[in-house]
Amino acid sequence: MSTPYRFPDYQVAGDATTTVFLLHGAYGSKDYFRYEIETLVRAGLRVVAWDAPGYGISPLPHDGLSIEYLADAAARLIDKEGTSTNVVLGHSMGGIITPAIYATRPDKVHGIVISATVASFSQKSEEDKKTFLAERVVPLNNGRPFRETAAPVVASMFAPTSQGPMVELVRDVALSTAKDTFCAAIQAIVNYDGTDNLKKVQVPTLLLAGQYDKVGRPDGMARIKSQYIAHADYVCLPDAGHYAFAEQHELFNENFLNFVRQKVWCV
Repeated sequence: MSTPYRFPDYQVAGDATTTVFLLHGAYGSKDYFRYEIETLVRAGLRVVAWDAPGYGISPLPHDGLSIEYLADAAARLIDKEGTSTNVVLGHSMGGIITPAIYATRPDKVHGIVISATVASFSQKSEEDKKTFLAERVVPLNNGRPFRETAAPVVASMFAPTSQGPMVELVRDVALSTAKDTFCAAIQAIVNYDGTDNLKKVQVPTLLLAGQYDKVGRPDGMARIKSQYIAHADYVCLPDAGHYAFAEQHELFNENFLNFVRQKVWCV
């Protein structure tokens, strides 16, 4: 007898025919979307937020992680929890996963939002790749505790003026990430080239960058539009870093909700 498929842990909120699937980044879990979930439900949307495999109480696969594996798991979740209209909002690592989900479920994904990522690590310069790994993984391999290593990196990902309970929630949840999961996620990101999947995107697309983001740099996100998804809308949010949904919550959601109402609900 085959073993039943184990879905990652996830939360469902709201009741509507349009569902937003929230995919978190390599730091964090669904818990840092607490305020985001509330805002979207109050706006009349249904929300499904997951703990990706290895995050929260979702078990880490014995073979580690890959973007393809994560995309397949998310696609299965859409099969199970999707409604007549489905929008995938992928943040950071979630933004890398999002086009891969669409590539496998083009009939079930009606809009995508990529937040704070270049969507494919291959787009980063060699210098950026070295810095990315040196800041995140090398100290862990040298035996330093995750929280000690991650704290200054996470702090550097916010805009200079960012503060408040939403920012602190993101910081706390990000620093609670399991070390083994984080290392597996970074390895998956580094090993993935998602440019082919970007070229396949045909549905309405919104690209949201933060002015001060050092990871999903605004110029890198703008290149997604110019090189791969010409029909995408691109917005750079002022006074925001990597976590614009918390740093500039109202502006982030004004752009997101306008996109859904104008480009997706009417489809």
